[in-house]
Amino acid sequence: MPEIQNPNLQSQGHGGGGGGDIRGTIFFMLLVFTAVIGYQYFFAKPKPEGPATQTQTAQSAAPQTPAAAPTSAPPAQVATSVAPQAPAPTITAAGESEVTVENELYKIVLTNRGAQVKHWYLKKYFDSSGKPLDMVQPQAAARFGLPLSLFTYPDSPVPMSQLNEALYQTTVNGEPIGTGSNLALAPATVVYHYSQNGIEVVKSIHFDTSYVVNVSAEVKRYGTPVRALIQWPAGLGDMEEFRQVGLHTSQIRTPTFFAWSLDNHQDSLAASKVSGNATLNAPYQYAAISDVYFAAAFLPDSPDDTTVVTLHNSVELPVDPSDPNSKQQTADVLGVAIGSIDGVTRARLFAGPKASEILGSVHAVGPSGRADGPSLESLIQFGWLTVIAKPLYLVLRFNVNHFVPNWGWAIIIFTSVFTLLMIPTRIMMTKSQLKMKRIKPKVDAIQARFKHLKTTDPRRAEMNTEMMALYKQEGVNMYGSCLPMLVQMPLFFAYFRVLQNAVELRQAHWFWLKDLSQPDPTHILPIFIIITMFLTQFITPSPQMDRTQQMMMAFMMPVMFGFILWNYASGLALYWGTSNIIYLTTQIGINYSSLGHELRASAGRGKRPGGTTRR
Repeated sequence: MPEIQNPNLQSQGHGGGGGGDIRGTIFFMLLVFTAVIGYQYFFAKPKPEGPATQTQTAQSAAPQTPAAAPTSAPPAQVATSVAPQAPAPTITAAGESEVTVENELYKIVLTNRGAQVKHWYLKKYFDSSGKPLDMVQPQAAARFGLPLSLFTYPDSPVPMSQLNEALYQTTVNGEPIGTGSNLALAPATVVYHYSQNGIEVVKSIHFDTSYVVNVSAEVKRYGTPVRALIQWPAGLGDMEEFRQVGLHTSQIRTPTFFAWSLDNHQDSLAASKVSGNATLNAPYQYAAISDVYFAAAFLPDSPDDTTVVTLHNSVELPVDPSDPNSKQQTADVLGVAIGSIDGVTRARLFAGPKASEILGSVHAVGPSGRADGPSLESLIQFGWLTVIAKPLYLVLRFNVNHFVPNWGWAIIIFTSVFTLLMIPTRIMMTKSQLKMKRIKPKVDAIQARFKHLKTTDPRRAEMNTEMMALYKQEGVNMYGSCLPMLVQMPLFFAYFRVLQNAVELRQAHWFWLKDLSQPDPTHILPIFIIITMFLTQFITPSPQMDRTQQMMMAFMMPVMFGFILWNYASGLALYWGTSNIIYLTTQIGINYSSLGHELRASAGRGKRPGGTTRR
């Protein structure tokens, strides 16, 4: 929990100078905690060991790439023994047209110019202006391309620009359409056809009632298949830092990942470690780009024949989105293209929220040829504590679905129960600390008899033997202060990961908080956390510290943690503040108990500043 342990109640261990030991332990814990929080804040993720190596295309820019199978650079044109055929009749559209396909979950706008997607609105999710979230990031797409456009290599006989700028003839459910705007309700199938100067392209997109669409594409030149991949080239619509219009600075730099599944093994790689235009020939069950809350994932119909190309671009954005003239920083823009080595691409595309029940229902193609392979649920970044984090998430979601339909209240209720269950560990730490204080004179006497020995002297082992015998005789566990903390730490960090990655917290309301995934705009919660943590530290007896040390820690720790949470998600701050209230109340109760009276009496006999002792 947020106050994993009270730093004033640490065991002083073997050596003398308990104040020094406790300060060292406190600073070590602060350092570890700060490092972990910083690590989580920037979503650092180590580069995984790929099961095979990659081969990059001529335009590949960076040396580091996720897993791929060893292969030579793919040919631009698929080899065939069939002689080139005569050009097919010219098939183009007279003008530009749009088709809008809708179901209860999305509204997708397609254009026949390039047979690609202009907008991919999610009806149940909204951007910061309150409009349905467009999965197509407009600024990035304008520079790097639209979803479902085609990718070809620089040496391809069919230029990529031609494929993505041509006007395709369009049919919806088998019926030709003219220019202008057209509406279709899912389930629906949109087919695009283009043929000119020996180049023929057929692209088919089928929409149903889920977040998944089926897409296929085939490109030929004089009847010969040409390798062309279907791509999602330019990030996700949740990347609002590109808009540069008065956003809070904490909203910028949405972290993105390249994620994949190979041989039922799922993994991901941070954007900074992904190569650009790197060809990966391997049996990918899926390949995806993902941010914290949304993902676009291709699931090929035939993983064994799959080619994946990682697309990595970058743009310069102002540090302060509200001030275009502020200092510039580089932002990564990830994309992914997928195809088949036989020249005909058939795949499913999931584009939507990273909600557990939704991702869990989307499965890759398994060895049987059916969609019974791994699901997309691993796209949720719970990390190595998934085994703890996922049950915590499910309990929270169950609470919202069946008891309190508000994530803020669900966090408060669950945190209260969670923290109360941890109260015995706090009492256990306090009792252990008191036992250590009781036997301190005996410990000091043993240490005094051996203090003339050097640290390397073998006779020092006798001191340790006597100390252990003393602990056993007095019934003291020298790790009694640490073991409860070790139980709490995994639970705390797992809970932290849940609150950081649950898409349900995005734009979830609680009183003045309009979005539990964003910092408290009024900073009421961080200030409340600082005050409650200070009060808890201040009223806690600290036998190992003099008054100056106690006051220093009482001020330093709350300020440090308040600073960390100042720009952190308010859902996490709500959990932290709830725990602080319970711990403060618990400490008041301990202070009025016989255990508290003995602790305060022991603290009253502690050292004054300067080394003198109270009597």
